[in-house]
Order: sequence, then C-alpha cells, then structure tokens
Amino acid sequence: MQQQDKLQIERQNKLEKKLRHEVGRAIGDYQMIEEGDIVMCCLSGGKDSYAMLDILLTLQKRAPIKFEIVAVNLDQKQPGFPEDILPAYLDTLDVPYHILEKDTYSIVKDKIPEGKTTCSLCSRLRRGTLYGFAQRLGATKIALGHHRDDIIETLFLNMFFGGKMKAMPPKLLSDDGANMVIRPLAYCKEKDIAEYAELKKFPIIPCNLCGSQENLKRGAVKDMLKQWDVDFPGRIESIFTGMQNTSPSQGVDRNAFDFIALERNANAPLTGEVAESNLPAFDFLDTSNNGHINLDVATRIDVVSTYKP
Repeated sequence: MQQQDKLQIERQNKLEKKLRHEVGRAIGDYQMIEEGDIVMCCLSGGKDSYAMLDILLTLQKRAPIKFEIVAVNLDQKQPGFPEDILPAYLDTLDVPYHILEKDTYSIVKDKIPEGKTTCSLCSRLRRGTLYGFAQRLGATKIALGHHRDDIIETLFLNMFFGGKMKAMPPKLLSDDGANMVIRPLAYCKEKDIAEYAELKKFPIIPCNLCGSQENLKRGAVKDMLKQWDVDFPGRIESIFTGMQNTSPSQGVDRNAFDFIALERNANAPLTGEVAESNLPAFDFLDTSNNGHINLDVATRIDVVSTYKP
C-alpha cells in the first residue's frame, strides 16, 4: 500500500469516527431513534444523504437498540437524471430500498417563471410525496440529510428575507402529526461531510434543476458564513450554540413570552446585586476636574441630587 493511500484511509477512519460520534450525540440529545423504529432514510444522491445513510448503517450495527433502516429515493424526472446510479450503489449495501417516480420537475418548470428560485416549490412537492410514502411504508421516522450548516443558513435566510427567527429543528413533527422528521447530521459540519464523501467516493448526482441557478439567497448566506468562518474562527460554533440556548424573556417575541403579565413586586426584599452588601464601590465622573471620583464602601453616599441652574 502506498503512503498516500494509507494516509487517506487514516483520514477517512478519523472522519468516520468524528461523524459517527456527532450523529450518535444528536440522536441521543433529541431521542431521534427508539427501539423498534422503522427509519426511512431519504437518499437524494447528494453527499449529505449518502453520508447520513452510511453513518446510520454503521450505528445500526453498534446500537444497543434494534431499529430498521429503509432507503428511499424520489426520482423527480429531471432531464438527464442517471436512473441507474442509485440502485447500483444501494445493491452493494445490506439495506432494503425503494425508488419512487413522480414528475415534479414538469410541475416546477410550469409554475415557476424562468430565472426564479425553484427550491421552495420543489421541496414542498418532494416532501409531500415522501410523507405519503412513509405512511404507506409504516415508517416511524423520516431521516433527512440536513447538517449543521444547513440549519444555520436557514436561520439567517428566515431572518434576512422572511422576518422570522426560525431554522430547521433536529426533530420535527409534521403539521398533521402523522410523520416525525429527524436530522441525524444536525451536529455535523458540511466541510467534514464533503471530505468524507470524497474519500468514500460516493457516486454523487448533481441537482440540475436548482443547482445551475445563480445568485440564490441561500448561496449568498452560505458565502457570508464561509467568510465569517475564515475571518472569525469559532463564530459559526458560537451561533449554533446560541441556537441551543435561547432566552424568550430576553427577546421581543410576545408569542414566546408573556410580557403583558409581567408585574413587579414592590414588597420584594433587596437581594443579589441590588442588596447593600453586594454593591460595588461607586465610580463617578467629575466633569469639573475632568477626572473620576472613586468612593469606597466607607464613604458611600445615600442620595445623589443633580440640579440644573
């Protein structure tokens, strides 16, 4: 074995271990998969869904619980779509799979004017088809390949263009309550997934319907976040951590927190930082002498009155 091949295998194993750990942590944190689940793993032919299926199959063998995985691909009849690639790949795995066919491409091209973003309608049609098949299949969970960067990008897209502070939750119950969607890659970085997919040589199928459209809003947000990651290392991690630590009472959403019902207690005792024993020494600006007056505890004053001539 050549040195280069050995290094690639070592890197692949390291990435697999990292991704497996992050997927396992996300599944545990949000209780995504439970005993007896039938997980419908949606495979698009992109790097993310390939990696998701690959990691889930590995975890399935090691998990302390038993659950089934069924791979499902929706052929949306895009021109030039290579119909043989996914079945050929899935035949090499020990996993049952289904290839669905529905011409959503023609619907999207008919409804969306040339040059406009097709992603929204395309995803709705795809989601409706997959939700319906999940119920026919008896699937208890629908696994999608969205990763950490997708979640953060969606947050900024909704803030910038939709006026909503809303992202992609790692676990979601559909509006009708019939389907549970999970995103096992929620903690995984896109750059790790991309490198892993390249090392594993997944047979990637590009999305020709929307991938050729320029100046998509998501692309602009993605570029912004990539630049932040270069200029301010750790910022992306801080954003995602912040999304996990929200404080509705410190925001401005009246639906998330009842600001109207807030009432002060006039009889509440002074505690914490407003208690006399906890007050720090004062530091007043002395404008007349262009300096500061520091008052320690011994010379602390009770009342400060300001008079204007």
